[in-house]
Amino acid sequence: MLSDVGPGLRRLRQERGVTLAALAASTGISVSTLSRLESGGRKATLELLLPLAHAHQVPLDELVGAPEVGDPRVRATPRSHDGLTVLPLTRQPGALQAFRLVMEPATGPPEPRTHEGYEWLYVLSGRLRLLVADRDVELRAGEAAEFDTRLPHWFGPAGGRPVELISLFGRQGERMHVRADPRHRAG
Repeated sequence: MLSDVGPGLRRLRQERGVTLAALAASTGISVSTLSRLESGGRKATLELLLPLAHAHQVPLDELVGAPEVGDPRVRATPRSHDGLTVLPLTRQPGALQAFRLVMEPATGPPEPRTHEGYEWLYVLSGRLRLLVADRDVELRAGEAAEFDTRLPHWFGPAGGRPVELISLFGRQGERMHVRADPRHRAG
């Protein structure tokens, strides 16, 4: 990125109608160093760029042509199927994936499953029943749980009402280190 700074520095200086001598006087950088910097004969360093950014009254990012930061908001489309609405909260595939889930009460008995990974759940509203191996736990809004998904597990709404939760899932077994309070048991 710094190798292409020279032409931009020259363009900025000329657009502002500043001579090399005037810029040298205001920055303390010699005319010959400024000339070599603009022509690419001198490598741009932070030591040279900071006084130039100050003299031109521009952010350092503008001098080096740093890429613009895109809109950080995730604009995912929810998917719904059989009483489950899933909204991905991460844009790119990677080690950890985040989802917002809204689960409607299910009919039929729980069907525990196993697969590679590690999951972290945080209940936003409602109550969540979580079965992990031989544990049967009920989580309320504000509670979290984490578990190894290689253990037989199932989760869904408790008490006949929908539940809304955040799920963080890592296929490689990344752990979140937040634990549920096991005192609230489904009954």
